[in-house]
Amino acid sequence: MSLRERVVHGAEGLIDAIRRGVSAVGRPSGARKTEDPALFRPLVYGDPARLRISSTAVVNNTLFNLSSGEIIVGEHAFFGHNVSVLTGTHDWTKFGAERQVAVPKSGRDVVIEEGVWVSSNAIVVAPCRIGAHAVVGVGALVLGDVEPYTVVAGNPARVLRTIPRLGDPEAENVDPDAAPRGR
Repeated sequence: MSLRERVVHGAEGLIDAIRRGVSAVGRPSGARKTEDPALFRPLVYGDPARLRISSTAVVNNTLFNLSSGEIIVGEHAFFGHNVSVLTGTHDWTKFGAERQVAVPKSGRDVVIEEGVWVSSNAIVVAPCRIGAHAVVGVGALVLGDVEPYTVVAGNPARVLRTIPRLGDPEAENVDPDAAPRGR
């Protein structure tokens, strides 16, 4: 089964549950019983058929806006709370009521690849691709592509460092708590 087929298969239960108004995600196995279940229920605006979430991904209470494109979340990707992934936009050259409904139907896709960590309160604006194993910092505003194995943060998000890949000799000497070079 291809990655695409696995992602589509994993999201089928979520899409059915969203249509029924029930959360298919639920609390992660490590969640405490005292935690509000709303923290683990994604919000979907638009056609849920345009959303594909791997069965191994954790999206918590992310807002997925599917107005102007598709969103794909890869295997083992995980999100903090209050993340927004937005495909929708409005035509700023229009005015009044016309601007409210001037929304493109497609062309603004978001792909979040395998192992990506999107921290709490981050906003991801389409079109963009966040590469495998990248990290998006708390409150970041992502307005374009993020390369694999990079850490981005800020408003707008910028690269803070690269993440050594497994097997890279440099990976053994990395202190994850050390400040990035150049700061």
